[in-house]
Amino acid sequence: MYVQNASVPDRKPVTVPGLLAMKAEGRRIVMLTAYDASFAWQLESAGIDIALVGDSLGMVVQGHRSTLPVTLDHMVYHTAAVARGLAATMLVADLPFMADRDVAHALEAGARLVGEAGAAMVKIEGAAPHVQEAIAALSARAIPVCAHLGLTPQSVHKFGGFRIQGREQAAADRVLAEALAVQAAGADLLVMEGVPVELGRRVTEALSIPVIGIGAGPHCDGQVLVIHDMLGITPGKRPKFSKDFLAGRDSVAAAIAAYAEDVRSGAFPAPEHCFN
Repeated sequence: MYVQNASVPDRKPVTVPGLLAMKAEGRRIVMLTAYDASFAWQLESAGIDIALVGDSLGMVVQGHRSTLPVTLDHMVYHTAAVARGLAATMLVADLPFMADRDVAHALEAGARLVGEAGAAMVKIEGAAPHVQEAIAALSARAIPVCAHLGLTPQSVHKFGGFRIQGREQAAADRVLAEALAVQAAGADLLVMEGVPVELGRRVTEALSIPVIGIGAGPHCDGQVLVIHDMLGITPGKRPKFSKDFLAGRDSVAAAIAAYAEDVRSGAFPAPEHCFN
């Protein structure tokens, strides 16, 4: 039977200042998705720094073709479930599609995810003016924000699919400008997805906040994967930037531990997981 926050190795809770210190000290940040209490417990036991309740649950849990059908109620439900399995690991939750359509809705969504569901930070995609306003409003009300740039899944129709972003110089310059803008708006963390290695490096070096990569190369301050990809159980073809850490190992716990070790040592991502 599942026991809430059962005994785990003693460690201090991961905090926003702690993440900034990790960047300053060159210690890589390990982030992984979770969508329920049991997997959250696995992350907690392995000493993962950040658990992300991503709207990717729409694809890997609910079986949709994109993240767009995920609602705020879905996010609150899954975030609350993950929160019950965590103690020291920081909990970040996605604002789902259109929850950021204006400041009022973004604040309502942030309040529910933090106050009702137990998240410590919310994640928001893009850098449009209304998104920057939402980041500023959330930050002003002491709700930490993780920005998300590059391949932003909620923009799948605009991109024409899940396509790598920032390949051309002008596009790369635009992503860098967006990263600086969301930092200026008050973001505490940035996820960079699906961009060439050089752009991942440029953004990481330019920002004072930590940058977490997913298909953004080895120079980021940390890495994140969808746990279903990391365990090799995602139906169909896995993304190029993922790796099956369960292959050759006998347990989920061993796979998560190997992922954490490889991120912290710099062994992951390897060149075959990167875009040029």
